[in-house]
Amino acid sequence: MEFVQPIRDLKKINAMKKVLLAGKHGPRNHLMFVLGINSGLRISDLLKLKFEHILTPKQKIRDFLAIREKKTGKYKMFPLNKSTAGAIKIYLQTLKNVEMDDYLFKSAKGNNKPISRTHAWKILNSAAKDVGIKERIGSHSLRKTFGYHAYKAGVDISRLQYIFNHSAPSLTLRYIGITQDDIDDVYISLNL
Repeated sequence: MEFVQPIRDLKKINAMKKVLLAGKHGPRNHLMFVLGINSGLRISDLLKLKFEHILTPKQKIRDFLAIREKKTGKYKMFPLNKSTAGAIKIYLQTLKNVEMDDYLFKSAKGNNKPISRTHAWKILNSAAKDVGIKERIGSHSLRKTFGYHAYKAGVDISRLQYIFNHSAPSLTLRYIGITQDDIDDVYISLNL
């Protein structure tokens, strides 16, 4: 597995949203990106989401998403923010019929399975290249982007450590790319 980076530049994030929305299966791929960068979910948990996770039985967007994480087995519940709710609305407008048991990121192959991790990686990498992102980007970049921007917005590292289920704050800082940023700043700012 390659080491991937968070998407640090907010302009690039917004550009990726536009590129993903415009492409084939645009609203689905756009939602995958928006939900990923706003939830911090692992790609394995993101791809397993079904409509019943985000919609009430009356097909209204839920206020909270609740899942059991595949890797840890832990229950996770968090609110869906405005950006995510907006992406869900856009996606729902493109669908003729919503079956609550269908996968949210359903494969176009007609096999009632979600897209694969590899396909998600290809979608994200293609959009990243289209907007000029040079760093290694992958499906894990969504989770790292969430953590990076939460930290930069002032979220305490111990909260992010808890969200990511890391054993130490130093792991979380390294994971979201803050440690490398801090090291880079030392070299950039020191001009002897």
